[in-house]
Amino acid sequence: MYRFFCEHLKYWKDKINRKPLIISGSRQTGKTYVVRQFADKHFDNFLEVNFEKNPDICQIFEIGDTNAILNNLELLFDRKITEGKTLLFFDELQACPKAIEKLRYFYEDHPLLHLIAAGSLLNLTLNEFKYSMPVGRVEFAYLYPMNFFEFLMAVEQRGIYEFLQNFSLNTQIPGPVHNKILSLLSLYYLIGGMPEAVKVYVQTGSLKEVENVHESILTSLQYDFAKYGTRKQQQILIKLLRYLPKALGRKFKYVAVDKNLRSDEIRRSLELLEQAKIVHRLYHTSASTPPLEYAINPKIFKPVFLDIGLANHLLHLRLTTPEILLENRGALAEQFVAQQLLTLPPYFLERKLFYWQREKKNAEAELDLITEFNSKILPIEIKSGKEGRLKSLQVYMYEKKLNFAVRFYAGLPKIQDFSANIRLKNGTKNVRFKLLSLPLYLSLRLFDLVQDL
Repeated sequence: MYRFFCEHLKYWKDKINRKPLIISGSRQTGKTYVVRQFADKHFDNFLEVNFEKNPDICQIFEIGDTNAILNNLELLFDRKITEGKTLLFFDELQACPKAIEKLRYFYEDHPLLHLIAAGSLLNLTLNEFKYSMPVGRVEFAYLYPMNFFEFLMAVEQRGIYEFLQNFSLNTQIPGPVHNKILSLLSLYYLIGGMPEAVKVYVQTGSLKEVENVHESILTSLQYDFAKYGTRKQQQILIKLLRYLPKALGRKFKYVAVDKNLRSDEIRRSLELLEQAKIVHRLYHTSASTPPLEYAINPKIFKPVFLDIGLANHLLHLRLTTPEILLENRGALAEQFVAQQLLTLPPYFLERKLFYWQREKKNAEAELDLITEFNSKILPIEIKSGKEGRLKSLQVYMYEKKLNFAVRFYAGLPKIQDFSANIRLKNGTKNVRFKLLSLPLYLSLRLFDLVQDL
């Protein structure tokens, strides 16, 4: 299964000022697989050191300099490490904090060595790191579950992938083709992008087998909670994990998780899940100009879950058929679009997504998603069906004095000069802006198509 992330690894491999690369991502998003696949195609030799499976190896990093460490690894694995020809891979790096500290010396002493490190709980470890951090001596990249285009290639729909990848706003999408892609989108909603779930479906064609994988992944995530803190905190994390899919597309309320728990207990657990890349928060921003992050309210946010397939499993939507109707599934449509946008390059940056809700009392208005593009605000409305009112978008566009917006929905692409009268407290106002409407399955082409306009 091909991952676009490999393109970033190729770029990193050939960089002049290359540094040891740390890949961050949730458990079972394919970090180890993608490094092995990359090594197989681009290196003569590959040495993988898994600190979780072999904790005793950490002793090698307690004594000696980097030359001694490399010599000892060669002896231990009976493998020659040749700079420029060998890819050295430290997996589950969080299990060996001393190795994290040593990364800076690999950069200084062996600049020609290709060294990649990865870990599923790495952000938690780095947040509480007691040793000297290798600041400026390492670089980071972020890996998420497989996106929709990667999914299409995996399920042998390369023709559809190439059609979407090469789509321009002048291209017509015939109705039967549009419906086929919507059907594949529904299948992605069910299976999601966790590589093991996709692989099992490709191998068996069985959605029931996919259910088993989803349950296994969620169980392993809960086992990881034992590493996060106290027993009580583990219980809160499990409650929070099972609540989050129910909160998709809406403002997060601490009391809804468990009214008997204190908000600060839930808040701390939410931060841990965020560091483990299991949840991403869309903060409300009141900004009228970039940067959006400077005007967020940290108390108002919506969650984006790790994966739409896992979310559906936790919502007990059993995978008896791939024909999930997009109508009346607004929260899942929001999850899908946000999940896709998070996977877009550049992979060395964590993409920031936001949303907006009107802060005035007795005035309900909420815009699903906001991001930045070319130093401008890009408002995004998300609909699960082919129709839908755009009242909140109209209010937002009027208040922020913007002239361009995007809508994702189940319909065909179109560009229109939008004009409407909206009723506000101070009377009826006219709002005008250009609206680019795109089918949900073109989420990954958002910035390309906006650039084309």
